[in-house]
Amino acid sequence: MLYLDHSATTPPYDEVVDTVAQVMKRHFGNPSSLHHLGVEADKLVSRAREVVAGSLNVRPEEIVFTSGGTESNNLAIKGIAYQYRRRGRHLITSQVEHASVYECFRQLESRGFRVTYLPVDSTGAVDPEAVRKALTDETIAVSIMHVNNEVGRIQPVGEIGSLLKEYPRVLFHVDAVQSIGKLELNPAEAGVDLFSVSAHKIRGPKGVGFLYRRSGVQLDPLLPGGGQENGLRSGTENVPLIVGAAKALRMTMDSRARSVGHLRKLRERLLREMDAIPGIVVNGSSRPEDMAPHIVNFSVPGVKPEVVVHALEKEQIYISTRSACSSGEEKPSRVLQAMGLPDRVAASGLRVSFSADNTMEEMIFFAAKLKQVLRELVSSFGEGAAFES
Repeated sequence: MLYLDHSATTPPYDEVVDTVAQVMKRHFGNPSSLHHLGVEADKLVSRAREVVAGSLNVRPEEIVFTSGGTESNNLAIKGIAYQYRRRGRHLITSQVEHASVYECFRQLESRGFRVTYLPVDSTGAVDPEAVRKALTDETIAVSIMHVNNEVGRIQPVGEIGSLLKEYPRVLFHVDAVQSIGKLELNPAEAGVDLFSVSAHKIRGPKGVGFLYRRSGVQLDPLLPGGGQENGLRSGTENVPLIVGAAKALRMTMDSRARSVGHLRKLRERLLREMDAIPGIVVNGSSRPEDMAPHIVNFSVPGVKPEVVVHALEKEQIYISTRSACSSGEEKPSRVLQAMGLPDRVAASGLRVSFSADNTMEEMIFFAAKLKQVLRELVSSFGEGAAFES
């Protein structure tokens, strides 16, 4: 099996699986309980919070545990919107955000907020000056992802954070789900007020994530109730998954320097191999420094991407058509369309995403199999099944 869909999810570390199992068996107490079992569970959550905070160079009280990236994004964006709506009802984001951000803003529009969706250039990048020009006296928040989950384009969040320091009444949220562990970004130094992460993208368990919330930033909670997580996320804490998430983050950050260099070499080799395959269009920037090291997005205009995915699956090779959250959709990619690509290109996008455990030989093998699959599909063109009408 060759798994090349790490942007959708990652196989958990063995150590994380063992840790989650041990905590489930030995520390099943409710962290809010006053007895010994509850106190021990609460200590584990506190320790996990310290580990996460230490990995980001922030304070433990600035970490809020959630169920994952979608909840973290929604808590950040809606939390700001409802908390500061008396200050203004204008919000700014981009046209290429993950669905959990994009649809969140769409929902807020239906509830009386005004949203500016910034365009991107042909590589998928937001212009920081476009952010500045979009600001008004009513603006209360800007949300721009660090790495696009579909194409892998790195957004200039550092520059955006710097310019927003001139506007202290505007809060800055960054979806860092695809960048954590691959790119270095200190949220506090970068002027980021809220920073979303999901554990299963960094070889942790599914169903858990966290939100960095700068001290002093108030949020209207999505889930009122017992007041857990400093009143921002009520509900009994999932202690095993929280501990597993902290362990996965620590292991990922400890190996980042070595793994990122290897990832960049893998991406470079894969692009070289794909250059020799007729009909392929690589999407994003041609400059390696503009792109995340673990994602390659490409199109084969005219070919249905799901047909390619399933043809490769028969060879036990696993890639995706776009974000896993919208991979079942047949319409052209919203992200690729926003980049100005023709519908034939935007409708045939495919994403390869890998990890530091992958090898150069696997990149060569994948490219060879991709070439073979495309050749076979072209040879059966008369049947029409693999091609758009």
